[in-house]
Amino acid sequence: MKTVLFLCTGNAARSQMAEGWVNARLAGEWRAFSAGLEPKGLDPQAVRALAEIGVDISGQRSKHVDEFVGQRFDLVVTLCDDAAARCPVWPGAARKKHVPFADPGRVRAGGGGEAEVLAVMRGVRDEMLRQLPETLQQFERTTL
Repeated sequence: MKTVLFLCTGNAARSQMAEGWVNARLAGEWRAFSAGLEPKGLDPQAVRALAEIGVDISGQRSKHVDEFVGQRFDLVVTLCDDAAARCPVWPGAARKKHVPFADPGRVRAGGGGEAEVLAVMRGVRDEMLRQLPETLQQFERTTL
């Protein structure tokens, strides 16, 4: 089974959603993990957005990248520009890829209400459903 680590700054939404979706939908092929540079806790709107498509991430927790130091991954995917800049390499990773998504947390920080945050979260989720399968398939094609 191939392993993937999704990295983001806060490990609150995007990386959590990616981890949960891969583990729910691609179990047996991929095992996903997620971490952040400055973990902020699991965002309830991320939980809600994935629950709407039948994926339960409510049992996940926000993790710091240090928990994974020394572990090998087939693929490390950064999901925000900050994580890509601060983690230019991951020791032990077969390959690293940057696949950026909008930051739902910025909507909240900018004064947006929970309905606005959820709308952005849904957009990120839907974009992930389009992009992540292709990202993982690309990796598989280039490693055959």
